[in-house]
This record gives sequence, structure tokens and C-alpha cells, in this order.
Amino acid sequence: MLQGLTNPSKGDKRLSMLSGRALFDLSPNALCEATARARARGGRTLDLTESNPTRAGIAYDETSILRAIGLRDSLRYEPAPFGLLSARTAVARELSQSGHAVDAARIVLTAGTSEAYSFLFKLLLDPGDEVLVPRPSYPLFDHLAQLESVRPVPYRLLYDGAWHVDLPSVRAAISPRTRAVVVVNPNNPTGSRLTRGELDQLAALRLPIVSDEVFAPYSLRDGGARPVSALEAAGARLVFSLGGLSKAAALPQMKLAWMAVAGEDELVDTALARLEVIADAFLSVGTPVQHAAATLLASRGAAQSAIIQRTRANLAHLITAVGGSPVSVLNVEAGWYAILRLPGTQSEESWTLAFVEQDAVLVHPGHFFDFPRDGFLVVSLIVREAEFQEGARRLHDFFHET
Repeated sequence: MLQGLTNPSKGDKRLSMLSGRALFDLSPNALCEATARARARGGRTLDLTESNPTRAGIAYDETSILRAIGLRDSLRYEPAPFGLLSARTAVARELSQSGHAVDAARIVLTAGTSEAYSFLFKLLLDPGDEVLVPRPSYPLFDHLAQLESVRPVPYRLLYDGAWHVDLPSVRAAISPRTRAVVVVNPNNPTGSRLTRGELDQLAALRLPIVSDEVFAPYSLRDGGARPVSALEAAGARLVFSLGGLSKAAALPQMKLAWMAVAGEDELVDTALARLEVIADAFLSVGTPVQHAAATLLASRGAAQSAIIQRTRANLAHLITAVGGSPVSVLNVEAGWYAILRLPGTQSEESWTLAFVEQDAVLVHPGHFFDFPRDGFLVVSLIVREAEFQEGARRLHDFFHET
């Protein structure tokens, strides 16, 4: 888990040659220390935070994947700022299958969505400008914004049995320096999807929308017509829809992501022209994965099906396991995570430390994801089923005993 941000000490001469943008609190947090102690004692620690699919026993189409990354074409270097046309065409085909027709000329490849954010912050914001980001959500935005010398300004997601964008908080967060709004759809970790009304009202703000849609393929329940992509936003001036192999094919090690650009033609053309210069300065996407892109996307079905089956099974087991206890599982629509609401008898930090120290179960406290108040835990639903079930049993027993 990423460590906290900090500010440079003005009186420390050792730091005088280093940029304040890259100064982070590198000290281990209490949970890291407690986990290290638990593992040092021996025995098995059940890690219910594991979100790396390559360590979770997910079934892949191994033959297709291994054949694809060994193509002879990978021996030839063809620098292209937006990525090879063949790879961008494969991404365009992928998007069209989900109902979103995007010309390959409007697709930009990056080495992961973090780089996509970096490019877009460079494109849209000057130093000191502001970008609206959801809370709760994955804390990466704070780090990326600091590295680009821009300011993340939160807007709220509210829970009343389901999650909603607090649109008044979005409007209240806008200032003369606001340059873009980030949405995560489905959100990580709440698993909430934007409604059509929320998406259209965000578009009505006339700000560029940066929409992180990496978890879009992973529905945790059937039914419910929600927008799959911000590309569907009515009247949006400029939209950047982000995806990548990390989630779409459960292949984070392949380091290939994309942004699809949509909106008013003149704005899109200008944005792409400037993005081309930014991307040309890095040329970071590896040639082998670009040549393999079409096959990797075509082979995604095995991993996606395995993950959907597992996440749904683990979620159902979790709901049953904590039944009758003072813990509840919040409503979740999609993604790889579930959220537990805890009794208010002690802080979530205390609960989390007790779980790992007494029962050797590792979970995330809600404050890692900037929940607005105390009392939440976050667990990964792609953990191997046997391990997940044992972890859920230990949590259930812990609450009944305490």
C-alpha cells in the first residue's frame, strides 16, 4: 500500500537538492509492521488484500499468451507515439464489442493507466491547477497529482444502501483553477457504477472527464442498466476513457493500457495533437506487447470468466459468513473488492491490527481509501476461495468472541 504524502523540511540541508514533489513519507505504517511481526512468528497469514491475479490462481489461456509474446516482429523497433496501429486497432475492436465505436486514430497506448493519468495531467493542468477526484477511492491520485505539481480536490461518494456521487459536493469543489474531473467507473473499492443521470450531470459541468474504467468487465450481479463508459456521456466536451490489460485480461505484467478520446471534434483534435508530443517524449510501451495485443485481448475470456466466478462466489460466502454478527457487507455492483462496515466500539485501525496480530488475517482499513469516516474494512474478492473462506470464518469468530 502506498505510503502517505509529506512536505519537505525547510531546515534539512540533506533535502535541499531534492524536489518536494518526490518527497513521501517512507516510514512503514502500523499495519505493515504488525504484518511483518505476524509473519516472523511463523504460521500462515491469510492475506485478504491480495489483488494480483497472477498470484491468485486464475486460469489463463497460457498457450495463446505465450505464443503471442514471442512473435518475430518484436525484434524490429517501430517507434510510434500513440502505439502501433495494429495494437490500437485491436483496442478499438475491443471497445466496439462493448458498444462503443472509437476510431483507432483516437486511441493512445500507454504503459499502464498510471502513465495515462500522468500524460493527461500534463495535457490538461498547469502546476497549481486542480483536478476533482472521488472519495473514497484508490489513493494513487494523490501521489500522481503531487508528482505533476497539481492539486487533487475530493468530491464525495455517499452511501445510503447504495453508493451515489454527491453532486453538490462536486459543484462545491469547483474553483477557477479546476481543469478536469476524474471518475472511476466502477469505483475502486466501492464497486459502484455511475448512473446515467450522474454521468450526464458531470458532463454538464463542461470540464474534461477522465474516466478510469478498468474494472468495467467485472459485474458482481446481474441486471441494472448503468453506463459502461463515460464515452456515453451526453454533451461532454472532452472525455478520456481509460482501460488496460492489467484488468481486462488480468495481465498486469504486460504493461499495456489505453485511453480512448471522445468529445467535440475540434477539442479532440487539439488534445490528440498535444498528446502526440507528450507521448513521443516517452515512447514507453514495449513492442512485444503491442504485437501481442490482439491475441491477448482475444484470450481474455478465460481469465475474465474465472475472476467473475470467483468474485461472485467469495462475495456470497462473505455475506453468509458475517450473517448474525455485528458486521455488515456494503452493497457492491462490480469490481474485485468488498467493504465491511464494523461496530463502532473501536477504531478500524485497532480492528485491523487485532485481526493480523491475533488471527493472522490481513485486511485493509478504510482510511487507506479515504473513507469519510472511521469503521470500514476492504477485502479483495479475487483471493483463492479456500483461503478467502478461512479468512472470513476467522473474522466471524473474532467478532463473536469479542
